[in-house]
Amino acid sequence: MTISSNDHGAKQGAKQASNVRTVDAEAAWAAAFAESKLRDVEFTTLSGSKLAPLYGPEHAPVDYQRDLGYPGSFPFTRGVHPTMYRGRLWTMRQFAGFGTAQQTNERFKFLLAHGQTGLSTAFDFPTLMGYDSDHAHSQGEVGQVGVAISSLEDMETLFSGIPLGEVSTSMTINGPAPIVLAFYIAAAENQGVSPRDIRGTVQNDILKEFQAQHAWLVPPEPALRMITDVMSHCAKHVPQFNTISISGYHIREAGSTAAQELAFTLANGMEYVKRGIAAGMDVDDFAPRLSFFFDSHLDFFEEIAKFRAARRIWARKMRDVFGAKNPRSWMLRFHTQTAGVSLTAQQPENNIVRTAFEALAAVLGGTQSLHTNSMDETLSLPTEKAVKIALRTQQIIAEESEVAHVIDPLAGSYFVEAETNRLEAEAEKYFAEIDRRGGIVPCIDAGYIQKEIHRSAVLYQRAIEQKEKKVVGVNCYVEEGDGKPEIELHRIGPAVEREQCARLASLRKRRDATRVKRELDAIRAACRSTDNLLERFVSAAHAYCTLGEIADVLRAEFGVYKEPKIL
Repeated sequence: MTISSNDHGAKQGAKQASNVRTVDAEAAWAAAFAESKLRDVEFTTLSGSKLAPLYGPEHAPVDYQRDLGYPGSFPFTRGVHPTMYRGRLWTMRQFAGFGTAQQTNERFKFLLAHGQTGLSTAFDFPTLMGYDSDHAHSQGEVGQVGVAISSLEDMETLFSGIPLGEVSTSMTINGPAPIVLAFYIAAAENQGVSPRDIRGTVQNDILKEFQAQHAWLVPPEPALRMITDVMSHCAKHVPQFNTISISGYHIREAGSTAAQELAFTLANGMEYVKRGIAAGMDVDDFAPRLSFFFDSHLDFFEEIAKFRAARRIWARKMRDVFGAKNPRSWMLRFHTQTAGVSLTAQQPENNIVRTAFEALAAVLGGTQSLHTNSMDETLSLPTEKAVKIALRTQQIIAEESEVAHVIDPLAGSYFVEAETNRLEAEAEKYFAEIDRRGGIVPCIDAGYIQKEIHRSAVLYQRAIEQKEKKVVGVNCYVEEGDGKPEIELHRIGPAVEREQCARLASLRKRRDATRVKRELDAIRAACRSTDNLLERFVSAAHAYCTLGEIADVLRAEFGVYKEPKIL
């Protein structure tokens, strides 16, 4: 069918008339809106950014090729894989770890039997801080908030009957992460699995510890040296393992805004890239194995926009600033955990709903891996019932909601694109300020990032206390007896610590003490040279040196970090 010039002119005239009517309609709506009574609330994002009542093209200037592109292509705003969830669903992980290695092994097998597709390991405080279970500092904390791992023997028990060449494992640990990774590599080797065949992620993100979570082992510079050693060793010998999971989660949980989580996380990631390059590595040799870990909070659209902005920023920085040539180096792949800080002790069943919305935002934002919090985690370690409900939440989103059928379904939304642009712009302002102050480590030493997070946390808490932000069951819809939830709780008794300490004492008697001393001396010598420390840790793991023994050598050689006062 051909269109005559008259037909074309008529269509153009109709289009112009339509535009006029659109302007008239907008004016009419604006007038009606101005005359209407509004609810008495602060119309802002969860992070406090003011929101327009309605979003249109003027709020979201987007060049499709430059800013969006296609899934699996630069700048990856729409996703890192061409097929996204049409090819494969995200990995469903449930954070698990409590008591002894044997108890957590049983929980791992329970979760795998119920459809979990990857393991995510939580460690107890002594392990996170680099102390053995029988150290004086460990008393009362062994196995309480995660699994106690003091040696290769514990790691072998943790994964007994779980083939490490087939299951992907995530380990949430930072200060002693290189030591724990060495235990994992050694455990795989003892199973007959080559390090080249193991898959997973070790968090190993020490910068955010100095900024938000405070579980460090040694000061920043030697800690960064160990991280580059891990990156270098794994690039050659453990190529399928993600050597760092650069974490915004703990920054957000400490009270940051979405923009601060985005900016500080990516700034940390760029610092690791700079350190790797400075250590003599080619950026394309290690960057493809960097991964990220974000929080998914309750502001549904802001979170989706945050994930999209993160991919776009990282792609541009890696290609245009760091000169990476491999497209895999440009990809920001990330794991997401729903917001623990959003869980309430009051009316804990409401946490199921909160978690579902947060999980949905992560999926719509294109996550590669997801952990959903259990409803009882603000009160105790999760029970099997609660953790199964959390896992089923992911499975319902995947199998029943149909949201995984279309890639980046909210692209083109004026609001979502405007939020994506806003968050990118706010992150760039923080990048410029960090550079002005001399970089990430000087900012940590001066307490700048810590102060920014603290300021945001205070503002948010004040908004809740003044009821500017509502939390159901806490400052609205409160019910009598909310302080005494009638749900089953999972408690760890004192017997766990006694049993763990007895096993550790037995190990010390059975191992070769001469070999242990030789390996610890070798680590001490490596600290004073440029030798790769992860190689030494793996060798020490096979000698059944303990976590605390290795960490003590590092503390003696590198010193102990003291944080700046920020208040």
